[in-house]
Amino acid sequence: MLEEDLLYVLALQRVKGIGDINAKKLISHCGSAKNVLKEKRQTLEKINGIGAFTIKHLFDSNNLIEAEKELEYIQKNNITTFYFEAENYPEKLKHCIDAPILIFKEGNFDLSNRPIISIVGTRKITSYGRYFCEKLISDIKQYNPIIVSGFAYGVDICAHKAALKNKLTTIGVLAHGFEEMYPKSHKKYVSEINKNGGFFTDFWHNDSLIRENFLKRNRIVAGISEATIIIESAEKGGSLVTADIANSYSRDVFAVPGRSSDNLSKGCNDLIKRNKAAILTSANDLIEMLNWDIETKKEHIIQKQLFVELDETEQLVYDFLVDEGKELLDIISLNCELPIYKTTTILFNLEMKGVVKPLPGKLFEAI
Repeated sequence: MLEEDLLYVLALQRVKGIGDINAKKLISHCGSAKNVLKEKRQTLEKINGIGAFTIKHLFDSNNLIEAEKELEYIQKNNITTFYFEAENYPEKLKHCIDAPILIFKEGNFDLSNRPIISIVGTRKITSYGRYFCEKLISDIKQYNPIIVSGFAYGVDICAHKAALKNKLTTIGVLAHGFEEMYPKSHKKYVSEINKNGGFFTDFWHNDSLIRENFLKRNRIVAGISEATIIIESAEKGGSLVTADIANSYSRDVFAVPGRSSDNLSKGCNDLIKRNKAAILTSANDLIEMLNWDIETKKEHIIQKQLFVELDETEQLVYDFLVDEGKELLDIISLNCELPIYKTTTILFNLEMKGVVKPLPGKLFEAI
């Protein structure tokens, strides 16, 4: 990205009250961040969904002054930037409506052609939670996934450390700028993570941590990966918010079940009970549902086809799912040219015959 272009993107990112969704809308209408900041106020106010209140602070000269300081920091510290319209922007995050227009990277990692999973959970991890997290990561290391988490206490840091132990790339998504590190006790892991992964943030280098930042951070954790795993959670907590965000992005969500009497299992059990997460009891559940073991899946599909009789419309839906792997109910209905009510009935019949399984977020998959 050219220096001038980055300067104007930074300035637009800094405008109070705009946000990522409206920033993308403005850029789409004007062609670039520079054009947005040089456009007439009256023209911008006419854009659908924008209005005078939204662009109230857009023409504040301090935005460019602050952007120049941030650009200087980026260049001086070799920070990599990812613009939402650029090729290097994380692929899965591109499809999230509220994803940042600009992300900052520190460290040494490449996201291309790699499975990415996010692992989150309670900050008060139990010995069982730690054991499950470490074993899960050890059991999937042959697939060379990138492990993403929030670098916080508990499950987060356990996931990062287990990834390092198994020589896997790990990425911490921060809720503040690079000049701060929270929690301070995790500073000792920064160097090793930067050698075998690194950090993402959409906050400027001197942005301090405030409570609201955790919610913003969670959308990157959920959006960057193909699946989010909740290992332990109480009835309320940030990891449940991350699960909700992942569901809103139609991503796979997994939760580790526990005893109903255990406080730190209540959140996970509730996700499973409400069909907001698939149950995760071992690495095999993850491998199977994410189709990482392709050859095994193909053999299984062939066996199913040999022994199960399907009528014409069932075969149509089943063949579509075999080709696509997994898909949303609405998309299945559209592509098979069947009404929703009929598609729902067919999918239920296929589930009863053991050849299709429902997933969280109205997704269905051939098995």
